[in-house]
Amino acid sequence: MTPYEDGVLAVVAASGGRRILACGVLYGLGCLVIYLVLVAPPSAALAVMMLALGAGVLFLAERLRRATQITLTLRADGLTDSAGRVLAHMDDIVSIDRGAFAFKPSNGFTLKLKSKQPRSWAPGLWWRFGRFLGVGGAVSAGQAKFMAEQIALALAQRSAGGGAK
Repeated sequence: MTPYEDGVLAVVAASGGRRILACGVLYGLGCLVIYLVLVAPPSAALAVMMLALGAGVLFLAERLRRATQITLTLRADGLTDSAGRVLAHMDDIVSIDRGAFAFKPSNGFTLKLKSKQPRSWAPGLWWRFGRFLGVGGAVSAGQAKFMAEQIALALAQRSAGGGAK
C-alpha cells in the first residue's frame, strides 16, 4: 500500500447525484404527506399520525443531508470520518465482505470487527451494529471499491505476517 502524502490510504464521500436524489426524495415525501393533511384533512387520529410521519421523514432527510457532508478516511491505523469519529481500528477488523449477496449497503462493503461497538448510524454513509460496520449507501461506488480493496490488502498482509496493521 502506498499512502498519500498525509498517510491517507483511501477516501469515501457521498456522490453529489445520489446525495441530491436521496435528500430530494425524502424532503419531497415529507412535504407531500404534510400537504395532504392540510389540503384534505382526514380524521383527527389519522391526521396526527400523518403529521408525525411527515415530520419524521423530514427529520430523516435532514439527518441524511448532514451525514452525507462527511467523508470517510482510511489510514494505516483505521477508518475515521471527517468529524474525527473513529469507526474502526485496523487491528479490530477481522474480515471484509463485499460480495454480491453480502449483507451490505448499496455500493459498499461490510467489516466484521473483533469487539462489539455501540450502535451508530450516519444515513447514506455508514452504520454500525454490534460487531458489524457497513459502509455505503449514497457513496461513490469507485471510491468504496478502492477502500474495500485497500482494507482487504491490509488484512492479507497482516495475516501473512507482513506487519501492516
